[in-house]
This record gives sequence, structure tokens and C-alpha cells, in this order.
Amino acid sequence: MSSEQEVLSGPPAPELLDDRIWVDGCWDFFHHGHAGAMLQARQLGTELYVGVHSDEAILENKGPTVMNLRERLAAVDTCRWVTRSVAHAPYVTQLDFISHFGCKYVVHGDDITSDSSGEDCYRFVKAAGRFKVVKRTPSISTTDLVGRMLLCTRTHFIKSLEKTLAGEEGSGTAAEKKAEGEAMLNRIKQYATDESGKNPGADVYFWSASKAAKTEGSEEEKGSFRSLLKGSGPKPGQRVVYVDGGFDLFSSGHIEFLRQVILVEENLAKKEGWYDEQAVNERRGKGADYGPVFVVAGVHDDEVINYWKGVNYPIMNIYERGLCVLQCRYVNAVIFGAPFAPTKPYLTSSPFGTPDAVYHGPTAFMPLSYDPYSAPKEMGIFQEVPSHEFQDVNAGTIVQRIMKSRDLYEERQRKKGMKAIGEAEHRHREILEEEQRRKEEKVHSAS
Repeated sequence: MSSEQEVLSGPPAPELLDDRIWVDGCWDFFHHGHAGAMLQARQLGTELYVGVHSDEAILENKGPTVMNLRERLAAVDTCRWVTRSVAHAPYVTQLDFISHFGCKYVVHGDDITSDSSGEDCYRFVKAAGRFKVVKRTPSISTTDLVGRMLLCTRTHFIKSLEKTLAGEEGSGTAAEKKAEGEAMLNRIKQYATDESGKNPGADVYFWSASKAAKTEGSEEEKGSFRSLLKGSGPKPGQRVVYVDGGFDLFSSGHIEFLRQVILVEENLAKKEGWYDEQAVNERRGKGADYGPVFVVAGVHDDEVINYWKGVNYPIMNIYERGLCVLQCRYVNAVIFGAPFAPTKPYLTSSPFGTPDAVYHGPTAFMPLSYDPYSAPKEMGIFQEVPSHEFQDVNAGTIVQRIMKSRDLYEERQRKKGMKAIGEAEHRHREILEEEQRRKEEKVHSAS
């Protein structure tokens, strides 16, 4: 039995549902363009089923994947607008396959996707009148990101997201900056919606302070929080927990870390009676049941990440990384411009109050001369999630995967009509990465 046949071995849906939408794709190192497609699809119905192609099917039709099937499934499952993921979806969408899951309509962006023979991947559903089109998210694609890695460009960096959204920074004329800022703000509003994709969901804040306070944590500044979007906020009884990071290339490592935070908090809540029948009925009696934790995610500025990681990190700018975090079902609030080291003044002045816990992963990707989490440790609120299978996956390891298979990705770029990356550019990236490694080793030995 093939993997595809195995997926279809369960009982079929009794009927086709107009509101159960199907989308499918590779979803390779998940970015906000993928999330945007899912959001628009979910807004057309009440359920969203997402097909994920196998590594083998993608290699045959498109080229090598950066992330394997398990990692790509994890990325799809973390999207708050997804009802269910379906592995081994055929590369050319088949009517019997989507009908098995009760999906009447297939949604895809307004770009054309072809199989290895050059034919439209959606030709069968289009012929059956079961195809709907949504707009493709501009200025982002997997191919774009691979290009940034191989060419070591920094033109994607954003100096101040707040000023960019206000139309005060960016490229072009004053009118173009204003229009771009408004478009970016509108997209943040869309990604901050709840699981329906239609109602307010996540809270969004900016935090500003001196460069030293943001970058090194040497300044014990309170800084200032400013609300960008008002979400649902913490509910009665929920513990508020804080996480932070660059979340660059929003990978399986980030996703599993956030999932582990939820699992740890759920286990704690179980011991304290959160899931007891009486407690559940009380919450339902006041509207609807909900989980025991409210997760606040601090996202670092581009300048902060580049200060520590060098080369041209982050590969995604703060706007792109923030959208990736906002679409994640494990996150309830985002703070743009969060400090590298969460100090006591910062934590105690949070708009959600002093967090009940500050979580960090089991690994550190940057050798540091100091402990950025010394404040939450002294406050007795620091927690570390258990080890997990994706703990070593981060932006750096993803770049290394691509560097090792440069020729294959070169061909993928060419198929997409992108500029070829030469041997000189590839070697330049290797030199910059090696220089950064030496720099980090010196910091590590000094500490």
C-alpha cells in the first residue's frame, strides 16, 4: 500500500461540504506567504484542510525541499487557521482525494503551479468547477528567501517597524512609503485574527528603549510599551508566560519549542484541577472553554539579531518574522522590538503584568559573555522546556542545509526565473559564516 493509499484507507466523508476548504502545497520552510494563503482560504469557509506533498513528489516536480515532511507537517499544524493537515497529498490535485475528506472547493493563489511535465496542477478541479482563487502574498516566497541566503543581501532589513508602518521609513516616494506602510499594517491586522480569520485574536505591542537596552541588556531600562492592536487578552485563571527570540525562518525548532511550552503549562494546569469537570463547566457557563495559558512572544529587532549573529542574519526581517509568530496557534500576543535580555524592569512593566513564567529552549545558538535570562532566574520565574527532536534546528542550520546542496537549489532558482548564484557568491557566504563562527568561539572562550 502506497503512502497516498494509506492516507485514504480511513472512512470517507459522508458528503461534500461547501464550507470545508482544501488547500495543498509544499509549505517548505514556512513563511508568512504560506500563512496568508491559508488565512484567505479559511475566510472562505469554516474548516480548512491542508494537503502536504511528500518529499519525493516535490523532488520530482520542483526540486529538493529544505525541510522534510515531518517538519513541514509541523509548520502546517501550527497555523491557527488550519483544521487538519493531510500528508502525502498528490502533487496534481485529484478530485477523489479531496472528496474523500469532504472538501468541495480547492483554493490556490493567482499564480500558476505546474507539474514536472509543465501541466497545471489544478487542471482537474478547475474542469470540475471546484477551484477558487485568492491573491498571492506579495514580496515573499521560498525562492526569495533562498536568494537572500546565497547572495548575503541585507536590503530586506527594517530599521524601525513602527516608523515603517507609519510611512516614515522605507524606499520610494513619500506616497509610496505611506501606501506600503498601510498595506503592511493591514496584513498585521489580518494575521492577528482568531482561528476563524475574521475576529480580533492576538494583542500586538511595540517596545522601545535605547540600543544598549535592546541589544545587550546592560541598561536596566523600563522602556515604553505602545499598543498597536487590541486582542482578546488573558482570560480569568490563565497563567501569562513570556517567550522571546528572533524566530528567523520560523522553523521546526521554534514551533516545537512553543508547543512544548503549551504542553508544560497544560500538565501544570491538570495537576491544579483546570480540566476537572466542574472547572470546565464553569468556564463554559460563562461563554466557552479555553486553555490555561496566555503566551506572550517577544520578537527582536533586525539590528539586535545582526549584532549577535552577524553575516546577513536575520534572513527574514522583523515584519516577516512577526507575521510568522502571529499566525502560530500557540501564541496569544506579540511584542515587536523586545530586548535580547528580558530585564526585571521590562518584565514587571509588561502590559499583561509580570509573567508567571519566562520560558527558554534547551539549546543556545549564540555563545554569550553573559546570561540574558539572569533576571527571570533571580525572580524565580525561569523555566526551560524539555529536550525535543527539533531543538538543533534554527536559521543557521537551515542555511547550512541549502549551502550543502547549492547546485540543486541553483536549478530550483533557475526554474523560477531567478538570477543564478555563482561560485564566488557561494564562497563569500562560506567566508562570512566562518568569520562569524570564529568570533563566537572567541566570545565563548572569554566567558
